[in-house]
This record gives sequence, C-alpha cells and structure tokens, in this order.
Amino acid sequence: MTVPARISIVTLGVADLPRATAFYRALGWEPTPYSTDEITFIDTAGSMLALFPTDALAADAHLDPPPSTGFRGVTLAINLGSDDEVRSVLADAEAAGATVVKPATPSPFFDGLDGYFTDPDGHAWEVAHNPDLLPASSS
Repeated sequence: MTVPARISIVTLGVADLPRATAFYRALGWEPTPYSTDEITFIDTAGSMLALFPTDALAADAHLDPPPSTGFRGVTLAINLGSDDEVRSVLADAEAAGATVVKPATPSPFFDGLDGYFTDPDGHAWEVAHNPDLLPASSS
C-alpha cells in the first residue's frame, strides 16, 4: 500500500481557541457542527481546517511545542481567480484582524499577484492569483 496523496485536515496550534475561532469566523469561515469547546473544525472546500490549542496538539503528537512567535516554516495558500481578488482578500483579512506581512505584489514565480497575511497566532497565509493553478470554481 502507498500513502494516499491527499490532505484531509490541516490543524493549526493556537494559543487561545476562542480568539482564533472568532478570527476565522470574521473571515467568513464558519465552524462545523463537529466543533467542540476543545477544537474547532472549518470545512474548506475539499479538506478541513482545525484549530486546536498548541500545547494539546503537541502533546497529542508526542512533540515539543513550537516557538510561540515567529515564522514556523509552513505557509497555507489560497489561490484566487484574479489579481483584484488577491487585493480584496488581503484587505478583508486585515479588516478581520490579520496582519498583512506582504502586500499584493507581482510574483517572480508565476504571472499574477501574491501577498501574505498572518493570523493572530502567526500562521502565514499566502493569497495568490496563479492562473496556472486556478481552483475548479474559477475556471
């Protein structure tokens, strides 16, 4: 057997679950009915995003907790259908409480814009318009 090439759930360790849940709600991402006081699940069109307290996540995985600040060497990405959508989503994320760490800028890797924001726990999200990798709903 081989390991299936898919990602079912991405779990972000968070310092304050209610604060993190409120931030993602402000983006318009609603928790699923499977969410509890201990973990939040958000359906993200083909996979799930989970929010779980960092110490509990590390303990569950038998790992040391990561540093509480700074870049963790992982980004998550949302590819959009146009450069205007990139600008709009970055503005919406900032209005919801994100920190824009890279404004919409022409990408050196593809013909479109990309930018980055971080959530209240410092998780980095890339927002891009890569026309070669458009989501199915944008084609």
